[in-house]
Amino acid sequence: MKSRTIALFALIACSLSACAVSEPPRRHDARVDILVAPPAPRVVVVPAARVGYVWAPGYWRWNGREHVWIEGRWLPERRGWHWVPDRWEERSSRWHFEEGHWAR
Repeated sequence: MKSRTIALFALIACSLSACAVSEPPRRHDARVDILVAPPAPRVVVVPAARVGYVWAPGYWRWNGREHVWIEGRWLPERRGWHWVPDRWEERSSRWHFEEGHWAR
């Protein structure tokens, strides 16, 4: 019984330490390379700053058939990090989607 308690404690400790990693979580979407260029970004008035939050601007996302506009959103601030916005870039006559992420 004592060894089970120790094993359980060790498992919980390992799980908690894995949660304490300083790297913020990243979304893992499939790679998107398409032939259809995204429309021009929409002109949007950025809302007034909010303490403790960072504005992530809107962007065009490919849904498999067409580009759809994803509205901008507030993200909780991560001290020491900055938000790199979602973006499209042309690579060898194809359009590659680079997902937004946190960077130092």
